[in-house]
Amino acid sequence: MSDPLVGTLVDNRYAVRSRLARGGMSTVYVATDQRLERDVALKVLHPHLSADENFLGRLGREAKAAARLSHPHVVGVLDQGVDHHTAYLVMEYIKGHTLRDVINTKGALPPRLALALIDPVVEGLGAAHAAGFIHRDVKPENVLIADDGRIKIGDFGLARAVTTSTSTGALLGTVAYLSPELVLGKPADARSDVYSVGIMLYEMLTGQQPFTGEVPIQVAYQHVNGTVGPPSALVPGLAAEVDELVQWCTANDPENRPIDGTALLQELRHIRTNLSDRELDLQPPAAAGMESQTHTEVIARRNNPTSVMPFGRPPVPPHRPLQPAGTGQGPNQGPSPVAPGHRHNLTPPDSDEDQGWQPAAPAAAALSKRAQRKADKEADKARARAAAVPVRSLREGSPRRRGVLWVVVLVIAALLATGAGWFFGMGPGAAAAIPAVANKTVAEAQDVLSKAGFQSTSRDVFDDDVPSGLVVGTEPPAGSEIRKFQPVSLFVSKGPQLFPLPELTGRTLDEAKNGLNAAEMTLGTVTGQFSETAEAGVVLSQDPAAGTPARHGTAVNLVVSKGPEPIPVPNVVGRGEDEAVEAIEAAGLKADVAGEEVFDKNVPEGAVVSQSPANGTLTRGGTVTLTISKGPRMVEVPSFIGKQAADARKALEALGFQVKVNNILGGFFGTVRDQDPVDTEVPEGSVVTLTVV
Repeated sequence: MSDPLVGTLVDNRYAVRSRLARGGMSTVYVATDQRLERDVALKVLHPHLSADENFLGRLGREAKAAARLSHPHVVGVLDQGVDHHTAYLVMEYIKGHTLRDVINTKGALPPRLALALIDPVVEGLGAAHAAGFIHRDVKPENVLIADDGRIKIGDFGLARAVTTSTSTGALLGTVAYLSPELVLGKPADARSDVYSVGIMLYEMLTGQQPFTGEVPIQVAYQHVNGTVGPPSALVPGLAAEVDELVQWCTANDPENRPIDGTALLQELRHIRTNLSDRELDLQPPAAAGMESQTHTEVIARRNNPTSVMPFGRPPVPPHRPLQPAGTGQGPNQGPSPVAPGHRHNLTPPDSDEDQGWQPAAPAAAALSKRAQRKADKEADKARARAAAVPVRSLREGSPRRRGVLWVVVLVIAALLATGAGWFFGMGPGAAAAIPAVANKTVAEAQDVLSKAGFQSTSRDVFDDDVPSGLVVGTEPPAGSEIRKFQPVSLFVSKGPQLFPLPELTGRTLDEAKNGLNAAEMTLGTVTGQFSETAEAGVVLSQDPAAGTPARHGTAVNLVVSKGPEPIPVPNVVGRGEDEAVEAIEAAGLKADVAGEEVFDKNVPEGAVVSQSPANGTLTRGGTVTLTISKGPRMVEVPSFIGKQAADARKALEALGFQVKVNNILGGFFGTVRDQDPVDTEVPEGSVVTLTVV
């Protein structure tokens, strides 16, 4: 499909080359950063988000925060801005595919591959959680797998900005991975990301999501009211530790999940280390094999019955121990106990008798010892509570005593209601909007928050725009309505994060450009300068100097060698020797006088008769060779008196003389009567006068 943005230049910097994908919040393009000469992923937000000024401001803050998160398994955020009506994010371009492509292509994955793929995702989330970031939209589409095998998780900051701006409903497109607390509109934390990871791992192991529905609200209902069943119900033979890991991550109550990505990573690697090769390389059932089993087919079509019951049916209590009945029966034989009030039935859920349907013994075998011990403890607590309630009263008591008791109960209830009303209406439990404190000092911000009834803590962060010591913003952001007893975090600017500039002197210009790109700096003005010591194209100096602390994107000016400066060769032919040598040395060249002088009828003795090179240019210190004249050669003039003038002229000119003829009486006879000079030596080229009659 044609796209009007392809072929354009965004923000006079990013040349859009092609479209990669389109989602619910944005369209992703491959673009070239013309300033840094590298490919980037350009995420352009849809118009309904670009038109929201509050959202754009929030997105800018989230993008800056995400840009400070540097980890090998997190896609880097490089830039963010608005070009007219185009709001965009610039991220690291990962050439490859997504985890969604892997699931769509391969279906259910062996445990070894599934755990290996999820490991870097959890490691990246753990680093983000440690830095105070929460993703809120973990899903296979946001897990990028490069062609060289690198695995990274992307879209940090964007999911939070959209969630905060438009409510959780804006993320219904990814409701399959939303945690129960996000569905209910409650605050999210690192355990919400852990829940999404658990759903992804379930899908990787089984080839399908635990909850499905015709409309998103059905799936959201199941997240809140259902329980994710063990993957082994769909993949028989799967290790109990893997079942336990998935159900630990997807517990409905966040308190029962790993506290963050780092805690999950430790358990994940522990399991990978302790599972046998047979357990790790377990091949999941092929699609055809699954369709051949009636109950497995029903589970694939209607979800796992142990995970959630359809609307209007109560969910099966989680972690109920399942004990095999009888002796000598395999994992696929014999009935298993069910919850009280239900009956064991292998009739598919599509029938009228599926009210108490439970999986057979394979699901029971998948429960780990830890889950069994937990279920036993719950049963012991239930028995203890039952034992504490008397079957009947030992003494009925008088009506007056019961009346007094009721009065006391009502008074206490009224006091509690009054106290609760005060607490949630005017006291610390009252809801209030967080005031704006950006660009204030810490003391001023704390005073404003304190007057509004909030307690605050501060944390230092880098910020390119807000001066050091002033407040960048708050978490939750200004304008959010929370209870006064909930803490508010102040982000205090430490100023821009500075990085030392690399040493570029002595490198070629191409090497200097690569060094600037690696340091995420930009190339400034390039100036050429002659150098007698450096080859052409070598960097002579840089401004700012190497090691100077600077922000990412700082322009660095370079002075590059043009090689030695060419010097024009002066023409000194005809000058005296000393004068010629002085002129050549003044030009920065070296004069070399030839040892042998030559005769020259036109150049006087001691003057330069020739030079090499005669013209052109040399580099400083180049040599010019000078040849010195001995003056004209002395030649004896023979006598031609009495001879014909024509013969005399010819002979004299052959000797290098110039001939002048004076005719007497018209020179009728053509005979030389007189000659000057004659019979003597004169300089070559001299004039010989002939008198002719």
